[in-house]
Amino acid sequence: MSSSPTADVLGRLALRNPRYAEAAYLFVLEALHHRLLQLERPRHLTGAELAESVRDLALERFGPLARTVLQHWGIHSTSDMGNVVFLLVESGVLIKEPTDTPEDFEDLFSFEEAFETSYPWGG
Repeated sequence: MSSSPTADVLGRLALRNPRYAEAAYLFVLEALHHRLLQLERPRHLTGAELAESVRDLALERFGPLARTVLQHWGIHSTSDMGNVVFLLVESGVLIKEPTDTPEDFEDLFSFEEAFETSYPWGG
């Protein structure tokens, strides 16, 4: 059974950059797709929009374990999200605008605030 070209690229990315699990790349791509589906017309997303989509999808999918899951994959901050995105760009999976930089993802929100303090625990 052969794997897809995308799976091959993501597997190589994870091997070359063991800081991030293959699941991290897949999740960022899924969050990108999720956000694009919400738009009236597809367009380029900013770093902040993509980071928000990763946060929202993680909360939706993993609830109170969202931060733990992301950290297990190597994503501890929005800067890590940017690193994953730019590793995907370097590998040819994603494209960027000339003005896009990894710094677009720096300090967009605190993981503690987003995944713990502001989590709707109910009550």
